[in-house]
Amino acid sequence: MRVFMTGASGWIGSAVVPELIGAGHQVTGLARSDASAAALVAAGAEVCRGDLDDLDGLRAAAAASDGVIHLAFKHDIAFSGGFQDAALADRRAVEAFGEALAGTDRPFLMAAGTIGIAPGRVATEEDGHGSDMAAASGDEGPRLRLATSELALSFADRGVRSCVVRLPPTNHGEGDNGFMTALVGIARAKGVSGYLGDGSSRWPAVHRLDTAHLIALALERAPAGSTLHAVADEGVRIRDIAEVIGRHLDVPVVSVPDEDAAGHFTWLSGFLGVDSPVSSAHTRESLGWQPTRPGLLEDLEKGHYFHTA
Repeated sequence: MRVFMTGASGWIGSAVVPELIGAGHQVTGLARSDASAAALVAAGAEVCRGDLDDLDGLRAAAAASDGVIHLAFKHDIAFSGGFQDAALADRRAVEAFGEALAGTDRPFLMAAGTIGIAPGRVATEEDGHGSDMAAASGDEGPRLRLATSELALSFADRGVRSCVVRLPPTNHGEGDNGFMTALVGIARAKGVSGYLGDGSSRWPAVHRLDTAHLIALALERAPAGSTLHAVADEGVRIRDIAEVIGRHLDVPVVSVPDEDAAGHFTWLSGFLGVDSPVSSAHTRESLGWQPTRPGLLEDLEKGHYFHTA
């Protein structure tokens, strides 16, 4: 299969590319920089120069492919105060892909998130959907991202084998520069490993190589209009994470008062208090996906998150 990918040189995408090539697929990745293009070539992929704002280029690349995997998102803009703009750019890109693939029965897979789907209880693949969501194109950023996922799923009615793979906040592994790395950095800088309240909030997690395998399976055989969860650990308590970090850094493990959360955790403060466990039971049953890599706490115990340059 000739696969066009956005985000192919990113943290998740750089694991998906070798997974696809190893399964016999040909991969073309979108690259907006020379460094990204070089990384794709080194991984055995072809390069399409451009970015998410080049809608004509996205349509052309999708039309020339046998399937599309959309992993890119403007995280740099989103986490610097421009979440709405990043979400709107994502929406436009997904609309362009839908136009190019309509009536082809080709696969279109896009990544989404799991945080906040069903706070306080275990979310399933059936949660987070609604008949009004796909039309909410002018809403605020987080809701717009959900709406864009629903739009992608609606492509199934237009002759596209569309699928949404929801990713947990932590896709961990050696080289990760995401939430876990940020928590370790905060603990090192503050001299304490913190959590909010009693630390009982739970985060789902998965090793990025398990995510890559699920994405490859979904590309090949996920049913049209399906929602999948790339979740290995249903919910890891934030306090348990803090305790592993504290032990490895040899710093106290403490509860940070709510009024001090923003100053202590900065941009992470809005995520740490959300209890957001997630099930992947349906995903495992429908695609035969079984995570085989270390869980989050086991991966943290390996020590690579605590190495300094």
